Amino acid sequence: MKKRMALQLMLSLGLVGGLLVGCGNKQETAGTADAAANGGKLKKIVIAEPVHSTGYLPLYLAQREGYFEKQGLEVEVIQATGGAHVTAVVSGDAWGVIGGTDSNALANNKSSDPIVSVVNVVNRANVYLVAKKGLEPKSMSYEDLKEFFRGKKINAGRHGGTPNLLTRYLLINLGLDPEKDVTLLEPSDASTVVTMVEQGAADIGNGAEPLISEGITKGVWGEPFYKFHEFGDFSYSVLSVKKSTIEKDPETVQKFTDAIIEALKTVQNDKELAMKNMKAEFPTMSENAVQASLDRAYEDNLWSVDGSISEDAVKQDMDMLIKTGIYTGNYSYDQLVDMQFVNHSNKQ
Repeated sequence: MKKRMALQLMLSLGLVGGLLVGCGNKQETAGTADAAANGGKLKKIVIAEPVHSTGYLPLYLAQREGYFEKQGLEVEVIQATGGAHVTAVVSGDAWGVIGGTDSNALANNKSSDPIVSVVNVVNRANVYLVAKKGLEPKSMSYEDLKEFFRGKKINAGRHGGTPNLLTRYLLINLGLDPEKDVTLLEPSDASTVVTMVEQGAADIGNGAEPLISEGITKGVWGEPFYKFHEFGDFSYSVLSVKKSTIEKDPETVQKFTDAIIEALKTVQNDKELAMKNMKAEFPTMSENAVQASLDRAYEDNLWSVDGSISEDAVKQDMDMLIKTGIYTGNYSYDQLVDMQFVNHSNKQ
């Protein structure tokens, strides 16, 4: 069961805001032989997330439906905003992290124990651009989009975060200077986007579910006018651990990966169970908003079907990082990704 992050962790990460963690009961399952051999105790590991997102449904479902417990694991998910989800792994406060390979690449600079991605979850750039109602672009042509963005106030999210980088990447590709041709607002809390657009502090916002449905329900904006998922394969939300974890405890990494892949298959094949878990994980969302979130995810092929992280997915992510000037230097797919656990799981 997920719990609120302990005060000790909050202090160690230097976070000012409260860290929110979804809570809920999970289906009880029998422990594995390994758990029995360990006196019936499950091995506890912690996963850090940057935001509580409907895109992470496979991770939450693996908790609630007991897939981790079948593997002898007890998984706690903590929310660490402002980029602290990666810091949590670097510092050892979390076993693993869910986020983009771009965030890992930035954290790995000159690191002797780099973060390595082991299984995919969200295989599309799960970011959408919305505009204050009545302020949509004339068309999606290059010229109309460029003119539409010019001079606008954009809630782009935390500087250095993937939603922010994707927004900058689009502006650069349109021939605009993100620092001069628009006003980028960069709050660390992604949930501010609805209020900022509603109050007129921003003309345009970026985000994902459940914020998109929240804004639509409140009449702040209509459907997103730009969808980054159209980039195709993109290593947006992968699960990663330290290289030393892979070397010292590959068995746990394999068990964790097996549970995630089982959850990915369930989300694809059992939409009723996916709906049940989404409603339980986001109890304040209306049923219509939950359904809209799921419909969008399935329509946009949001989730990986088998946990694989392709070279194309990493290249798309890293090209964004490099073109925006946030990352300099070289990288290699093999330094950022290790597919041995996914490959072993999919052969079973």
